[in-house]
Amino acid sequence: MFTPPRSANLIARRWFLQQCGIGLGAAALHQLLLDEGRAAPVTPSDPLAPRAAHHAAKAKRVIFLFMAGAPSQLELFDYKPQLAKLDGQLPPPSLIEGYRAAFINPGSRFLGPRFKFARHGQSGAEISELLPHTAKMADELAIVRSCVTDAFNHAPGQLMMNTGAQQFGRPSFGAWTLYGLGSESRNLPGFVVFSSGSKGPSGGNSCWGSGFLPTVYEGVQFRSGGDPVLYLSNPRGIDDAAQRETLESVNRLNQLRLQVTGDPEIATRIASYEMAYRMQSHAPEVMDLTREPRHILELYGVEPGKSSFAANCLLARRLIERGVRFVQLYHEAWDQHGNLKNDLKKNCLHTDQACAALLKDLKQRDLLKDTLVIWGGEFGRTPMVQGGGDDGRDHHPNAFTMWFAGGGIKPGITLGTTDEFGFNAIEDRVHVHDLHATLLHLLGFDHTRLTYKFQGRQFRLTDVHGKLVTKLLA
Repeated sequence: MFTPPRSANLIARRWFLQQCGIGLGAAALHQLLLDEGRAAPVTPSDPLAPRAAHHAAKAKRVIFLFMAGAPSQLELFDYKPQLAKLDGQLPPPSLIEGYRAAFINPGSRFLGPRFKFARHGQSGAEISELLPHTAKMADELAIVRSCVTDAFNHAPGQLMMNTGAQQFGRPSFGAWTLYGLGSESRNLPGFVVFSSGSKGPSGGNSCWGSGFLPTVYEGVQFRSGGDPVLYLSNPRGIDDAAQRETLESVNRLNQLRLQVTGDPEIATRIASYEMAYRMQSHAPEVMDLTREPRHILELYGVEPGKSSFAANCLLARRLIERGVRFVQLYHEAWDQHGNLKNDLKKNCLHTDQACAALLKDLKQRDLLKDTLVIWGGEFGRTPMVQGGGDDGRDHHPNAFTMWFAGGGIKPGITLGTTDEFGFNAIEDRVHVHDLHATLLHLLGFDHTRLTYKFQGRQFRLTDVHGKLVTKLLA
């Protein structure tokens, strides 16, 4: 409490310094902390404003190439000569004792790898013949063969990989990233999602949802043809002036209510209306791939006007160039319980060239160094054959492969080892929680401090788990 001067119209300099010195110091300190990112609150008026992280970030943005359905690591990245020798034989009883699988029975026999492998680049990374384009980028990759998870069915596994939990209701990795860093784009959503393949992910919208975080942080699904978002264009009879007038009136009412309640969902509503208005003029431009030169279209294997995983990869690059923080591409096509050989060939044909092109394109634009690129699915596949046939593999949580590039990742390494059958990760085991802790670190966050209070306690992406995988850091 301070005492005002006798004259309301005259404030003496001596009085001002005497009575307000502490307040001035506090204001100066607050500004310094804002500059260092230690006191950067999520303001209701602009929940997507860019914010500083806990420490200097190596990655400023993320592109997550999610191979939904779970690719077979044994055909793509983790070659097992011993498994080839034991093709058709029963696994040792000690190997499968107490093991839980989705569909196979204890009498399922080993299935040897169905494709050839070779070493590539100066790193000597061992990669399947199905991925010739990815193989050319081997020295940019950190291949992790020892990933493990807790889930062995698709929806829980996809939720686990995206939210750190097998149950619905937790915020996704993309939502946490946007909550922590805000967005650098004022005209596009900070978190954009694409989907290709035979269907959408089994985990549904919860894979990119905001959970208990304000909904302004959830992913916005774009289509790669027509309006990027349904109902983005004005209906017939509504021009820009009428829409702007309506929007301003609605926003004034929302602002009045926000001042009374402080409800973050009202701020989300305001931000959503304004974002939709700005997207009407900016989204069509970013989605127009005819603006790309021919050699770039050929690099990705894109046909303008045709929806594809390749088109989504190119759109991801265009979006992050315009300040979008997190782009996630789902390609749900990798659940090979049968027809393994033919379906893997088809899936790799649809994705391999575009994944490699994305890395090459980012690098030549000097964007790869601070863009974190992630490739992988929700779990792996069993060394044993599915059912009684000889051309399928079941879900497998004990060992699977992912690769990472850019954004502070150590390039040209292969981390982790599985046993001779590819059944268990035995060296440098990387749990999903460890993966999340490491990715958040690259984005500038201590995973134990990026929290949100809900139902009486502080939640985080890694919950009460997670350790940093330092061998992945450049």
